Amino acid sequence: MEFKNKQFDGPYEVASLDIYNEDELFKGMLYYPPVSFQKPYPVIIYFHGFPQLFSLQEIVRSYQYLLDIGFAFITFNFRGYRYSEGKISIKSQVADAYKIINFINSMSNNDIFNLTNVNIIAHDFGAYIALILCSQINAITKLLLISPILDLKKHICDENFPKVLNYINRFLPGNVKGISNINEFINLIKKELSQKEYQIRNFIHHLKIKKLKIVVGNVDKITPISEVKDIMKNSNKEYELVMIDNMDHDAIEEGDLLKINKEVNDFFK
Repeated sequence: MEFKNKQFDGPYEVASLDIYNEDELFKGMLYYPPVSFQKPYPVIIYFHGFPQLFSLQEIVRSYQYLLDIGFAFITFNFRGYRYSEGKISIKSQVADAYKIINFINSMSNNDIFNLTNVNIIAHDFGAYIALILCSQINAITKLLLISPILDLKKHICDENFPKVLNYINRFLPGNVKGISNINEFINLIKKELSQKEYQIRNFIHHLKIKKLKIVVGNVDKITPISEVKDIMKNSNKEYELVMIDNMDHDAIEEGDLLKINKEVNDFFK
C-alpha cells in the first residue's frame, strides 16, 4: 500500500491515518524515515496517556531522532481523545490498539513494514493498554513504558479521582469524551476492571514481548518506584528499570527529557 499525493514534513514523508472501529473514527499520523533507509521499515507505535494534551505532530517531533535511525513512527489518538470519535474506555482502547496492529500487518503485505521489528512506546495510561495488548498477541518486539500507570484500580477508586475528572471537564473541554458523567464513567471502568483480562496482576504473567524497559521518575507520586517493583515482580518477563533522578510523573524539565530520550535511543538503536 502506497499513499497517493505524498506529503512531507522536512525530510520525512508523512501520511494522515483515518481508521474506523465500530463505525467510529480515530485519527493518527504515520511518519516514514528519510529516503536513505530502505523498506521494509522497523516501526514504533506511540500509545499516549490520559488526558493527552499534546498534538500528534508534537509527539512525533519529540521522537524525531528515532526517524533518523531508520524507524517509521505511528502516533494516534485513541477513541474518545481530542479529534477522534467515540468515548474512552479500556475496552475501546484495546480494540483500537488491535486496529493499529492490523494496519501494520496490511502494510507489511506490501513490504513496507518489517513484522519482525514492531515496537511500542507507551506513556501513562497508554502503558496499561500496551501491557494488555502485549499479553494477548506476540506481534510486539520491544515495549518501552514511560511513567506507566500500573495500579489502575487504585487510581479509579481514589477519592480524589472525581476531582481530576471535573478539572478536565471544566478546563480541557473536548480533550476526553465520555467523562462528563463522572460517576457513570468511574462505574464503567470499575466494571471493566472486574474482568480478569484487564487486571494487571493477571495479565502481567502473560507478556509475549522480547524486551521490556520501564523509565520512571524516582520521585513519581502517581506511580512510585515501590509500586512498579511490586507489580513487576510478578511479570513473566525480565525487564530493565531506569530511574530518572528528581523527576516526578511528568517530564517537565529539559534535563529530564534529555535523559528519557537517551534511554529511548539506547533501547531502540
